[in-house]
Amino acid sequence: MNLIIDAGNTRVKIAVYSNSELIHNEIFTHENFLKSTLEIIEKYKCINAIISSVGTVKKNDLIRLKSKINLIELNSETKTPFKNCYLTPKTLGVDRIALIAEAVSKYPNKNVLVIDAGTCVTYDFVNSEGDYLGGAISPGISMRYKALNFYTKKLPLLEPKSDVVLIGNSTETCIHSGVIFGFINEIESAINCYKEKNNNLTVVLTGGDVNFLANKLKNSIFANPNFLLEGLNTILTYNLN
Repeated sequence: MNLIIDAGNTRVKIAVYSNSELIHNEIFTHENFLKSTLEIIEKYKCINAIISSVGTVKKNDLIRLKSKINLIELNSETKTPFKNCYLTPKTLGVDRIALIAEAVSKYPNKNVLVIDAGTCVTYDFVNSEGDYLGGAISPGISMRYKALNFYTKKLPLLEPKSDVVLIGNSTETCIHSGVIFGFINEIESAINCYKEKNNNLTVVLTGGDVNFLANKLKNSIFANPNFLLEGLNTILTYNLN
């Protein structure tokens, strides 16, 4: 069994894979990270593991895990199934590395754009030859709402909502219109730009806001909330072979 750990800024996602089959997954806080992970290792008899961390996991917790399981810490030096053409590979987020690994694995010999809509929205492109060329980073939905509130004196902090009208007739409806339609139009425009430059483009949408966005986009996409976890499992398997 493979143990997959995605330690983000606010929470930790863990999954257990048997080859490419998802057996178990759950989400918990950083405070419960070590205890919960050790319990899963014991329950599912996991032998190998990989962790993608943005620096939020305590060093002592990693040391403890390494005493219990063969653990790979994903970084820019980890072996991957694609050619990294990023000019600053050491600054490339480990989450983006995992997404591209899965894109190459799942859609071989294709031009693929992976859009990860979470705290930030990232765009990552790999061509049909397996060359990762880069992409873009912009604020996610929640960050846009928070920015309007933080940088102004009177605009309220709102939560995202689905039933948004184009022409707002109050401050709140205007904020919702600006944030949601602005976000959707950004993604649609990005997809169209990539399509103009790359034939037969495959578009994958993932991340925490995938369910919120999936039915709002006009472009044809593959929505997969577990794409990052699958990518980490792909990299782990690739390094074990």
